[in-house]
Amino acid sequence: MTYFGEVGRAPVVAKNAMAATSHVKSSEVAVEILKAGGNAMDAAVAACAVQCVVEPGSTGIGGDCFALFSKNGGTDYVAYNGSGRAPAAATQEWYHERGIEQIDTNSPHAVTIPGAIDAWDRLIRDHGRMTLGELLQPAIKLAREGYKITRRVAFDFKNAEKKLGRYDHTASVFLPGGRVPEEGDIHHQLKLADSMDAIARDGRDVFYRGDIAKDIVDYLKGLGGLQTMDDFARAQGNYVKPIITTYKGYDVYQCPPNGQGIIALMLLKLMERIDTGNGAPLDIDRIHYEIEAGRLCYNQRDAYLADPEQSDVPVQGMLSDENIDRLFDLIKSDRAMEILPDPGIPDHKDTVYITVVDKDRNCCSFINTLFTFFGTGLMAPKSGIMLQSRGAGFTLEKCHPNVIAPHKRPLHTIIPAMVARNGKTVMSYGVMGGQYQAFGHMQFLSRLLNYGMNIQQAIDHPRFFPDINSGVVQVEDEIDSVLIEKLKKFGHKPVPQHTPIGGAQAISIDWGKGTLTGGSDPRKDGCAIGY
Repeated sequence: MTYFGEVGRAPVVAKNAMAATSHVKSSEVAVEILKAGGNAMDAAVAACAVQCVVEPGSTGIGGDCFALFSKNGGTDYVAYNGSGRAPAAATQEWYHERGIEQIDTNSPHAVTIPGAIDAWDRLIRDHGRMTLGELLQPAIKLAREGYKITRRVAFDFKNAEKKLGRYDHTASVFLPGGRVPEEGDIHHQLKLADSMDAIARDGRDVFYRGDIAKDIVDYLKGLGGLQTMDDFARAQGNYVKPIITTYKGYDVYQCPPNGQGIIALMLLKLMERIDTGNGAPLDIDRIHYEIEAGRLCYNQRDAYLADPEQSDVPVQGMLSDENIDRLFDLIKSDRAMEILPDPGIPDHKDTVYITVVDKDRNCCSFINTLFTFFGTGLMAPKSGIMLQSRGAGFTLEKCHPNVIAPHKRPLHTIIPAMVARNGKTVMSYGVMGGQYQAFGHMQFLSRLLNYGMNIQQAIDHPRFFPDINSGVVQVEDEIDSVLIEKLKKFGHKPVPQHTPIGGAQAISIDWGKGTLTGGSDPRKDGCAIGY
């Protein structure tokens, strides 16, 4: 397989400011914005807009957004939930009456009302120094004048070729001349450029109340979708209170549900009980415990995680020491669990991640998504906007906390994060990769804080990820055959992956030295750039 996790990249060190993203053009634009007087929030939004053009399989303006923002490196964090909601007509009964038992990722019913543009607009107005119109200009130029297809993007295009050819509007843009673009090709998205230009000129309302909304609604309605202009007009994200746990003497902050950041915190608390300080991250005992911890925590995720505005998510119960101790006691040291226990709480899918720290030590942890590669695969015909598949995160099981309902947000996988110590932010980081993200947060932080790796080594290190019930464990190529055989003896089912698992970026702050250190995942096309 093509592998993107080669070891050898060094951490980037800078004095003034830094950006780390999964695409080099996005990192370049972020630094240009910083040098032009923008702050970390400005740079993150501009970089994300660029990635919506140059990394279209991973993100787009037809998707969702979450963000954490620290002013001057403090811990009074601003957390924003920019995830979209189901249409007003989307009820479990509607799907049941039509014999629909699951929302397919390629279905118009998987399109929740996109939250990204609303989030960008609000975050820039409240915390930026520039205007959204200014920040969209680099992305508009690239979409209109063309951008070079990079290595990982070409790889993702090829893997999605069948999906891209399913719909005429999508194929007309992403299969020019009847084939997927290859590495080094110059690609254009002219309709998307026009849409971004309209947003830059007329503001976010053109997306939610104007021609862009009408284009999306008419297209989805023609495919049987339930979305309406009123659904778009009422779209609005909101500020939320971060959740927190401690790990190895550090405070780790996440956005609360409906995102799965709570699962990352549970995993950290659970692994802290398991850590002995000996061995290595790829010792068989360590791998076994991480796999079992992941299965248990994701089992509770799928049982309880939902939109807290419409369901009672037991956040305190899930993070309680009582719950974590109970999960720890369930793990057997010498073999995998054959059947997962009832997830009961004691009584009391792709994405881009961006991190930016500016000269004033404002920190932005920013993530934007279409969920699966190219979202639903559906492109609005006039606006050229790819539409997300986040609605596939709902269940249609009656009475489940995450059952689809009018104006409800689905379980979300994207989770920006911050790490603090002694009242100061010391790292802004995030992990991409759909369901993997919470597990990836645990792997990254534990490798960094347990095993003395530098920020780049912790990102580079080989990954694995368990399925909750089947016993299957996805493993990257660098997990050697000896470890694979040992995993089988424990009762796990390791399966080599044909694509890399996830991606990550991180920037740490050394307050004593006055420097920034950044890392970016070689599994992607990006880099950390500082000055």
